Amino acid sequence: MNVPDTFEGSIEKDTWRVFKIMGEFVEGYDSLHKVGPCVSIFGSARLKSDHKYYASATEVAQKLTEEGFGIITGGGPGIMEAGNKGAMQGEGKSVGLSISLPFEDSCNKYVDPNHHIKFDYFFARKVMFVKYAQGFVVFPGGFGTLDELFESLTLIQTKKTDPFPIVLFGSDYWDGLVDWIKAKLVGESTINEEDLKLFHVTDSVEDTVDIICDFHKGHSFSPNF
Repeated sequence: MNVPDTFEGSIEKDTWRVFKIMGEFVEGYDSLHKVGPCVSIFGSARLKSDHKYYASATEVAQKLTEEGFGIITGGGPGIMEAGNKGAMQGEGKSVGLSISLPFEDSCNKYVDPNHHIKFDYFFARKVMFVKYAQGFVVFPGGFGTLDELFESLTLIQTKKTDPFPIVLFGSDYWDGLVDWIKAKLVGESTINEEDLKLFHVTDSVEDTVDIICDFHKGHSFSPNF
């Protein structure tokens, strides 16, 4: 196999891509800074409106907006739609950070058009989820949900961001993962037992809201980094 010394034809394309990435960061920073304190809600795009977690996510979002928080989601269907629906029902700010995907290229109807930002790059979008979130509520989801969960835990663990509450909603879904984390990660000393305090598991809408509100009784609202 002959490996070329350079990636022919790619440097110019990569250089211009930098400006597009910068544009996504500028738009995100400018738009979300004006929204104010928010909670990011994550979960599967595949759960339908008759699912129990859809109902719970709607209720959580509504109660959080009634406490003064805005709601940030990925702007898609499923749990994301539920979060935006709850925000609108609570007459709060409903933000959608949508991503261009072959199978999902629009935001749900509950996103405020004034708070809809569209991204081409997952990494730029994930920065916005974390930077302006005063808490995460993570409902059952797939690879994307887990990616967002573990990235936030890593950023807090390594002190690359200020701490914020992370709530895993749905013990029947999360308990297996938490048991594995305790048995393998703590058991093999790849994380400290103290790191288990970085998240909470609950099945209660009220507990979810209380965890986030109680945390912020002793903390000021500001971007996380």
